[in-house]
Amino acid sequence: MSVQKYSIAGRPRPTGSKLDLYVWYAVRLSSLALFVLALAHFTMTHFVFDPGDQSAEWVRQTRWNSVALRALDWGMLMAVLVHGFLGMRTVVQDYVPSKVRSLSLGALYLLALILFVLGTQVVIALPFD
Repeated sequence: MSVQKYSIAGRPRPTGSKLDLYVWYAVRLSSLALFVLALAHFTMTHFVFDPGDQSAEWVRQTRWNSVALRALDWGMLMAVLVHGFLGMRTVVQDYVPSKVRSLSLGALYLLALILFVLGTQVVIALPFD
């Protein structure tokens, strides 16, 4: 097993399993998605709509009545979940002892699935006015 040194460019591309390579790419793609979606969210919140007019009632009546804005919020939520949980997967693999690693990863994946289902349910189930 060769030891890879970290460069100034960041974590090196994995050379082991295909899954690790896919996770490596997914983290990078989710970070790009987060960059674009966060800028879109910021633009909608601060430039398209007047922040002084925004309240909980405004969000319910205006923002959540737009399918496009719901899709933007859902996309950002999913990108955060993917990026965060795959990052935690890396931390668990790097620092959790092998005796409890499988259990920790299973709990992490279960939590990610629960949050995915709950987040999707909230975005879809809220009624339109």
